[in-house]
Amino acid sequence: MAGANQPARPARRSASSRTGSAPGPGTTTRATAQQGRRQVQGSGQGSGSGSGSKRLIDYPRAGKAGFRRWLPSWRLVLGIVLTLGFLLLGLVVAAYATTEIPEPDQFAQAQVTTVRYANNPDGTPGPVMGTFAQQDRKIVDPATIPPHVGQAVVASEDETFYENAGISPRGMARAFLNNIRGGETQGGSTITQQYVERYYAGQTTTDYVGKFREALMAVKIAQSEDKDQVLGNYLNTIYFGRGTYGIEAAAQAYFGVPAAQLTVSQGAMLAGIIPSPSNWDPAVDPEKTQQRWERVLDNMVDGGWLSEADRAAQVFPETLPVATSQTYAGPQGYLLDMVRRELRDRASLTDDQIDTVGLEVVTTIQQPAQAAAEAAVASLRDGTLAGEPPSEATKVALTSIDPADGAIVALYGGPDFITQSRNAVTQDAAQAGSTFKPFALVAALENGVPLSERFNGRSPREIDGWGGSVGNFGGQDFGDLDLVDATANSVNTIYAQLNVQVGPEKTAEVAKRAGITTEIGTNPANVLGTDTVHPIDLASSYATFAAQGFLSQPFIVRQVTYLKDGSVAYEGAGAREQVFQPDVMADATYALTKVVEDGSGKRWVAPLGRPIAGKTGTSNENKSAWFAGYTPQLATVVALYQPTPATAEQPNPGQDTITPFGNVREVTGGTWPAKLWATYMEPVLELPQYAEVVAFPERANVNRRTPTATSTPTPTEEPTPEETAPAEPTTVAVPGGLAGMRQADAEAAVLNAGLTPAVTQKADARVEKGRVISASPGGGTEVPAGSTVSIVVSSGPPAPQPTPPPVPTPTPTPTEGAAQEPPGNGNAGGIVLPPGRGDGQGNG
Repeated sequence: MAGANQPARPARRSASSRTGSAPGPGTTTRATAQQGRRQVQGSGQGSGSGSGSKRLIDYPRAGKAGFRRWLPSWRLVLGIVLTLGFLLLGLVVAAYATTEIPEPDQFAQAQVTTVRYANNPDGTPGPVMGTFAQQDRKIVDPATIPPHVGQAVVASEDETFYENAGISPRGMARAFLNNIRGGETQGGSTITQQYVERYYAGQTTTDYVGKFREALMAVKIAQSEDKDQVLGNYLNTIYFGRGTYGIEAAAQAYFGVPAAQLTVSQGAMLAGIIPSPSNWDPAVDPEKTQQRWERVLDNMVDGGWLSEADRAAQVFPETLPVATSQTYAGPQGYLLDMVRRELRDRASLTDDQIDTVGLEVVTTIQQPAQAAAEAAVASLRDGTLAGEPPSEATKVALTSIDPADGAIVALYGGPDFITQSRNAVTQDAAQAGSTFKPFALVAALENGVPLSERFNGRSPREIDGWGGSVGNFGGQDFGDLDLVDATANSVNTIYAQLNVQVGPEKTAEVAKRAGITTEIGTNPANVLGTDTVHPIDLASSYATFAAQGFLSQPFIVRQVTYLKDGSVAYEGAGAREQVFQPDVMADATYALTKVVEDGSGKRWVAPLGRPIAGKTGTSNENKSAWFAGYTPQLATVVALYQPTPATAEQPNPGQDTITPFGNVREVTGGTWPAKLWATYMEPVLELPQYAEVVAFPERANVNRRTPTATSTPTPTEEPTPEETAPAEPTTVAVPGGLAGMRQADAEAAVLNAGLTPAVTQKADARVEKGRVISASPGGGTEVPAGSTVSIVVSSGPPAPQPTPPPVPTPTPTPTEGAAQEPPGNGNAGGIVLPPGRGDGQGNG
């Protein structure tokens, strides 16, 4: 061969030879080193197992160096893939073999959702309030359903229905990739899988394990049931909205015809809304419904079920108005509607799940309290409470909230949800009136103003920064009052000055922190309640006061469990947030208790004989009237307002003056709202859970000014005796006007002046119990800071003394010129004040 005579190919040169230098003595070339390593590795592989034996898995790879040693061979990779594939296949086969198709009636009894009142104090379940989805379902023979209805559903929900084996790997893969990429969650379910989910499982699953089980069941059903049988059962099972299940009930609810008479257009509309019937109902979102309808028709053309000409001839169908179920009849309908809304909005349950899964819902509504609320409002409506019924146009809202966690204990949203579905407590809003003044009071306490701060209550008056004149309700004129008396008498001119001083933006911010969710302006007049608020928000805010500054979001659902296995699906109570300091709340509450004891709440609320804090509220022109009050255990708000009739030009009603009734010239917060509040609360406070009398925290006297000890500064140079002058003692003036004040107010005034009050009590029939008879030193006296001011407080009239038997004594002859002791206690500083100015007529 010619090639045999060619010279041999020289060996590969080492790196040193490539650079032109020959290897020196003792230097080993790279080829020689590699050959040596291979020899060593080869000799080591056989150690311990005999020469020439091979490993079962050649990894790390023998005979390879560097990264190639750790790179698996294609044989190893193929072996691993095949092994895992067979293992996975085995698991799938095992799971498929052990998957059983349950009987449909195993879940049928668990479809009704039961809503209950709150548990009784002894822990037993409360009475049933109502149920959701006692199914409006009429099973029909699938053979009677027009073919185009099933075709529309297939075109909309699963175009490969007649070809797939119960699942769509492409759809599932697409949904999986979209979900892991963070896109909008997709299901990728076929009609058979949806049928399994609704007809057999009875509960929607979102986890991948649950979806895997449903997929196996769908494959089994596809093998055991005819496609038309699956489609027919599917159409008889699924939820179409409006409380209907199955195509027959849906055809009647939307079009007033049986399913056998559904047209192509009607069938396409029903098919289009299947994924979200409550949201895509034409009565809710007609634009979205029509978009879905168009999509279904286009898919029917693409699937060969509808010609282009027939598609062009279709007209969007007209539907019937929504017929409300009697489930929502009466006042409890508002409660059930709120329950459903909370389950949707907070528990993330769909209407389909609420109506089909089978849930046990325990609400926060206490049945005895709710009954008392409805009875109290009924007494107002029928004229029993006021001697005359109010106008039909006058709306009433009443609600109670537990300060401990925000639970709604009772709620009256209207007389009948079916005829008047707008909830007066949660959806309506009315001007807050003077119920807004406590927010300014809290803002003042948070910003350095004490309750003892005094303002002039003259009316009307111009106030710098107000932008005009302001007057008191009814034109009442007051002198200098502290914030306690100004709150009790709801003095507009004083609160106007306070709001300007503190800043209306701070008042608005306090209202938001307390729980008001509506828009609040930052103009100075916001303190008079010119903005509208929802009654539920005002109740939540006053509950925050009662909770010593802890805000809780109102909720109506205590707990939801699955009837199927008792597992918890949702709990409504959320975390509390401290938004105000307890000492600020204590002082604000103290001032609000005087509204009940001495002010506009005295006539109707004080006779309940419990520690109660509250505030009346009357808007300008009497367009709304409120009483908002609380005990340490419960906050309750009552509102009366009168919307103007809605017209085509004004679809959103405004507010009109409340038509007077019950022999009053005008309806104010201190009239029928206060009486309705007391009428409702009287039986509620007798319930076991509220019967214990709990006192409010003591007044904290926030921002009081205490005397500061004077320290001697360290001199920079040593002074001589002649240079050191005795320091003049710091003096302050004793506050004036203490006589006639309440004890707590007088103590606060003395403390704020930097002095120390010392209180003693003395019986005095001329001075109301709890008010100051006299103070010493007198007002205006300059005394050293920290000095004691003696305050004498009336303990009321002296106790009657038993009359001793008469003892005959000679009548003495008076000494001429002797002074005669005047009747009473002989204290010229005593002032007799009239009882509180509250006359039950309200004051702003």
